[in-house]
Amino acid sequence: MSETNPTIRTGAPQKPATLIRQIGVVSATALVVSNMIGQGIFTTTGFLAGDLGSPELVLGIWLVGAIVALAGAFCYSELGINFPSSGGEYVYLTRAYGPTWGFMTGWISFFAGFSAPIAAASLAFAGYLGHFWPSLHPDHPTWTIGSGPFSLRLGGAQLVATALIALFTVLNFFGVGLIARIQNALTAIKLLVIGSFMLLGLLAGTGSWDHFSQSAVRTSPYPLIGQFAISLFWIYVAYSGWNAPTYVAEEIRRPERTLPVSLALGTLLVAAVFLGLNVVYIYAVPLEVMKGELAVGALAATRLFGPEVAGTFSLLMAVSLVATVNAMVTIGPRVYYAMAQNRAFFRAAAYVHPRWRTPVNAILAQGVCAALMSMTSFPNLIIYIGFSLTFFAVLSVASLFVFRRRPGWQKLRVVSFAWPLVPALFILVGAVTIAYGVTLEWRVSLAAVTTITAGALVYHFRFRPRQGDDAGDPT
Repeated sequence: MSETNPTIRTGAPQKPATLIRQIGVVSATALVVSNMIGQGIFTTTGFLAGDLGSPELVLGIWLVGAIVALAGAFCYSELGINFPSSGGEYVYLTRAYGPTWGFMTGWISFFAGFSAPIAAASLAFAGYLGHFWPSLHPDHPTWTIGSGPFSLRLGGAQLVATALIALFTVLNFFGVGLIARIQNALTAIKLLVIGSFMLLGLLAGTGSWDHFSQSAVRTSPYPLIGQFAISLFWIYVAYSGWNAPTYVAEEIRRPERTLPVSLALGTLLVAAVFLGLNVVYIYAVPLEVMKGELAVGALAATRLFGPEVAGTFSLLMAVSLVATVNAMVTIGPRVYYAMAQNRAFFRAAAYVHPRWRTPVNAILAQGVCAALMSMTSFPNLIIYIGFSLTFFAVLSVASLFVFRRRPGWQKLRVVSFAWPLVPALFILVGAVTIAYGVTLEWRVSLAAVTTITAGALVYHFRFRPRQGDDAGDPT
């Protein structure tokens, strides 16, 4: 008679929960679209109006941003098909330059790559609600602590932003499958709202093509070429998100096909939308009237359709910003998860809930940081994000010059065309923008540099003594 061995039933160790591949082309493209179409296109043009003062320059800088973003998307596609692991820049920089740089890009992703953009999108959401309740506008805080670029604000806008961040932080606990379905629905609403706004605005709105020949008095103290470079930070933040699928590559089906298709398709679609929306904005409102306006979409809708219809569009645009918040809340924790799995980040970030299969600790930490960052000034937040992300994106694209010398590297035809034109374009524009940022916006740039330096110190004292410079292969 056989006897059951209790060690077979109870003693076998269980493998920790891991991520699973369940994101296809549609969902990956939706992540690109939702990340890119956010607070940038709904807020930036009002600030550009005063900084640049010319309709031609405003449209021109959006076109430059589209070309640079597409070049970056092509380069990241090649990186992604060779390293189909979650983590994005963390994976690429670790493999190219070593774990110190990999850790720093993950560190920056936590602060400037996701937490700060989540805060900015949530503040923009509150700004659009300010069309109905002026006390919710970010420029009307109840309390202000300090002055200048490092002041802290607390009021209705910050409370609304924090509530929105908390909602999607909790929803993201319950699995990527659920959140992908929510994301697809929100993205569809976003595209429907934007498409209707552009079509009805040009066909039925009370705008004027004469606005394209009317300049505005510049409010910037900087020379035009320097301000154009600084304004590229705003444009870079608006276009950021074209690399979104690379952060969840470990959960993407057939990454060798899905990554290039979703990156290119999403970026081209969004570039067309951004240029179209700016045409509608200027058609609706002269630049002089638009100057300094945060909720530029609400202002344009009021001019095109009147206050009653404008209220509907303002509300729908606010809902569109919700999709951006959700997408970034979803993507960011996968970077910290990938790093922690490789023992290059705080161990708690690697924990995956056994039932929901999500990195719940990483999601929660990001939500808390984003809520705190919502208390900062919106313009300074954008420049801080733009400086930090541009720096590490330039390093990532530059890594192609390292990887392409290695045997077995898979080369994309579009990147190989007129090599090294595509990566060189991205690197050149990024380097010029960073140089002007350090020169003209040195206080905010200093905050970004301080964050980067802090990451290097944390790695050196917390992680490097334990694993060494040659450890930590993220793939």
